Amino acid sequence: MKFALVNPFWSFEGSTYFGCTEPHFPLEMLSAREMLRAAGQEVLLVDAWMENLTPEQVHARLEAFGEDFLVLPTAPSYLFWRCPQPELRVPRQWIAALNRRSQRVVIGPHGSVTPLSTLEKTGADIVLRGEPDQTLPQLATLPWELIAGCCWRDAKGVVHTTPGLGATDMRALGPLDYSDYPVERHTHLHHIFPGNGADHLRHGAEVEFARGCPYACTFCNKTLFRNKYRERQLSAVLSEIDALLARGVDYIYFIDEIFGVGKQVRELLEALAQRPVSIGFQTRIDLWDEASLDLLARAHCVSFECGVESITDEGRDAMNKHCRISTDRITELLVYAKQRIPWVQANLIKTPEDDPALVAAWQAGLKAKGVWVSEPVPMFPFPGSPEYVTTFGVQPDEAAWERAHSFYLQLFADKGYSDIQDQQPLSLQELEGGQQEKLACASC
Repeated sequence: MKFALVNPFWSFEGSTYFGCTEPHFPLEMLSAREMLRAAGQEVLLVDAWMENLTPEQVHARLEAFGEDFLVLPTAPSYLFWRCPQPELRVPRQWIAALNRRSQRVVIGPHGSVTPLSTLEKTGADIVLRGEPDQTLPQLATLPWELIAGCCWRDAKGVVHTTPGLGATDMRALGPLDYSDYPVERHTHLHHIFPGNGADHLRHGAEVEFARGCPYACTFCNKTLFRNKYRERQLSAVLSEIDALLARGVDYIYFIDEIFGVGKQVRELLEALAQRPVSIGFQTRIDLWDEASLDLLARAHCVSFECGVESITDEGRDAMNKHCRISTDRITELLVYAKQRIPWVQANLIKTPEDDPALVAAWQAGLKAKGVWVSEPVPMFPFPGSPEYVTTFGVQPDEAAWERAHSFYLQLFADKGYSDIQDQQPLSLQELEGGQQEKLACASC
């Protein structure tokens, strides 16, 4: 069987999306390609976002390949599956524009929680819930009734859904193959800002060391995918990094939900200290101490982003952070880290437990020491998060994205959203409606 994996050209005009809008490696597709190849399937990967391709140009490649399955994600990069744009405008438009007769498959966070509405909105034939790396090859080898998290519409229009979710054995994932991928086009350095001490860096890449998180913070949208913490083989990760370095990459951003948890982290950092590469990632400050922060500095860490969320024990407890240290200790470690790492950032979430005046004072104190502290960001009740259930009192149904998006707009319309987000987002109906067709195709 032939599988065509297509990353569309993404756009986010009018969206509540607050992730990075630069192209990133489609790691979910690159890893799925490895699993498909290992299963003996033929694979074509086309990254329209990285290559700046139109649907017409991608269509020409598909015509030459002749795929049996066309696969598109509903969110850009695994890095942002936990905070995706709520709307399905882009995958819907690309599926329609490509106009293929093959089986059209969508993967991603939307179908993981609302498979039926995702089928309807995108015009796809199949939705795979959860992680698709190892369930995609099964479409060619198993009855679909036996594939975990498979939702499809049969020839009579009847929709079938199997129980469960795709969950990948990360130890089975070898080094990703970049031999035919346009690595050199990826000049974006994720979470590197002008003047933050990393101006010498030129070519970035994203790498996945581990998937999942052992914590269960209420705001985190990971329950239906990337939930259980799993590390890859260290040798595979280092081999992948070395291949990227050979292509001119000098900065690696680890997309892990939570970097610094696993048993192999120290060994990974020791190995990176011997390589000509800088690194960045997201983490929790309570996973580190002075000795491990010193190791990070030796491993050329230049971007250290920490989810602090709240400046009080009560606020962190309300979000089920299970933070192991006090606010004073958090402050102490952030300052220590900044003395060794060029960019150190602490992220906050708006919470009723925190006094705005005390938050402002804490921000000012850390900023005076060189630590960048975010403005408290409004919490979006993602349908795959515990916060959704707490907010609405029910498990997500097929209208979950509409419900969460409408709630978010109403709650923060007068209060302001955040310093990194569009201040006048459109409704989900407007974003996904026909009148918005020109927005997502403006770059096509």
